Amino acid sequence: MIQRAAEMAFAVLLAAGIPLISWMTVRDPQIRTLPRRALYASAALSEWIFAVLGLAAVKAAGLRLSEVGLRGIAMPAFAFWTLALAAASAAGLGLLLLLEQRGLWPDEPELVYLLMPRTPAEKAWALLLVAPTAALAEEFLYRGYLLTVIAHALHSVGWAWGLSSVAFGLAHLYQRPNGMIRAAALGALLGWPVVRTGSLYPAMAAHFLIDAVAFGWLGPRMLKSEISAQG
Repeated sequence: MIQRAAEMAFAVLLAAGIPLISWMTVRDPQIRTLPRRALYASAALSEWIFAVLGLAAVKAAGLRLSEVGLRGIAMPAFAFWTLALAAASAAGLGLLLLLEQRGLWPDEPELVYLLMPRTPAEKAWALLLVAPTAALAEEFLYRGYLLTVIAHALHSVGWAWGLSSVAFGLAHLYQRPNGMIRAAALGALLGWPVVRTGSLYPAMAAHFLIDAVAFGWLGPRMLKSEISAQG
């Protein structure tokens, strides 16, 4: 009974608490005055705190690490899933950028542009701190812990896959509806190999590559397009 309560309490925190924090972040005017490096450090610290809490919840719930996706996978399968996920995600992000430029997809909200690196130093912070943190922490929390807990509660991996993806989208509330839809779709994509293989490692690797492309290439292109539009 206590184990199930601990299991569900952290799941509720992920599904409802993090979206609430995201909503509060959007409404805080001070967030727009902070240096980007401070934003990166704060975001990374927050995610690692939640990851540590997640590990504590795993222990309290009596789950094994292998049950939440921290299990090995054969190298050929790892390479296949990682490259397939990264390629599909990059193609999707590129398509959304094209649609946005043609006015067929809503513009990114202010906070998304605010988080994009503008200098080589900021790009290094994003690539070396934010991207790996998001890949490790978010995959463990949403495709590892939350997917597993929902699957146990509902006795359905399919529902768990869908609902954990929705929760991941809600966690990106600060990106407004278009960003939440994109994040939920990405969550579903990253969750599929977890459902098929039981391992988080391809999703973690692909998530890092996706964020690296976003911070290193896609973000700067978005900024240039925004500056050109304003000019």
